[in-house]
Amino acid sequence: MLLMAFDSTQQALRAEMLLDYADIENDMCPTPKEITAGCALSLEFQEADLSEVKRIIKEERVDIHGLYSKEDGHYVNIEL
Repeated sequence: MLLMAFDSTQQALRAEMLLDYADIENDMCPTPKEITAGCALSLEFQEADLSEVKRIIKEERVDIHGLYSKEDGHYVNIEL
């Protein structure tokens, strides 16, 4: 699973709606403490959907804090 973190609740809810509309399975979850973001909500999604998620973020101009994968128990930023 990958994680998308946000700086605002509005953008988190907007991203959830856009991913749902694109039939991309996602789950809203609390932002992990080790990721310093302005919003307490993050979205988890499957790694197989990464390219489509990136496309949606760029095309729809979704303002995100970052995309992360969990490696060895730590979150690592993924380049957009």
